[in-house]
Amino acid sequence: MILFPAIDLKDGQCVRLIKGDMQQATVFNADPADQARQFAGAGAEWLHLVDLNGAFAGKPANAAAVEAILKAVKVPVQLGGGIRHMAQIEDWFARGIARVILGTVALKNPALVKEACRKFPGKIAVGIDAKGGKVAVEGWAETSDVTALDLARKFEDAGVAVIVFTDIDRDGLLQGVNVESTAQLARSISVPVIASGGVSSLADIDALLKIAPTTHSYGGGIIGVISGRALYDGSLDLGAALKRLKEAA
Repeated sequence: MILFPAIDLKDGQCVRLIKGDMQQATVFNADPADQARQFAGAGAEWLHLVDLNGAFAGKPANAAAVEAILKAVKVPVQLGGGIRHMAQIEDWFARGIARVILGTVALKNPALVKEACRKFPGKIAVGIDAKGGKVAVEGWAETSDVTALDLARKFEDAGVAVIVFTDIDRDGLLQGVNVESTAQLARSISVPVIASGGVSSLADIDALLKIAPTTHSYGGGIIGVISGRALYDGSLDLGAALKRLKEAA
């Protein structure tokens, strides 16, 4: 299982939100590139970036910060937030992003996701953010009537590399990852799943490691976990978490 340290970008700074509320943003580092170097220096194998302004605006808004991160580290970077068109997908890959995460557009224009998967095999992820089990889009400002599982199943045969599943109700609250919902999703689809939202300690890593083997029967299972606030406030030590995952591999 891979641990993806999260760098959420708002107005060019590294922040964390509470349940996706842009009015509840805590700045953890004014220099995202410096934060990326810290994570990579501690041994992180991947980084998870979110363009928060872009998610609400529907177009990239923190390109300068993303480019600074790409120049600062050698580890692969996955990025989501405000990516709605093929030209934007192509542009991010040209800049050096390793994996693009499509969220809102996965619900509103699934044909684009499938086209992107054909054009960039193995490099497209679908971000499914759930509030009360229903998919939320447009920076979590809108909640649909579609369940996370129903949306995930639309891309079973599309060539999606991974599903990034976030429980919005726990995001940024350090209340623990929603192991049950994540496992249920992973057991129900053939696409690998990355867990996100609420990771607060090594106990959450252990809980996912314990359940992960049971999720591989049908498909890819749980292959990764994203953590943000817990890493910044110290409740989850990155080095200890990476060691635990390495020992379990």
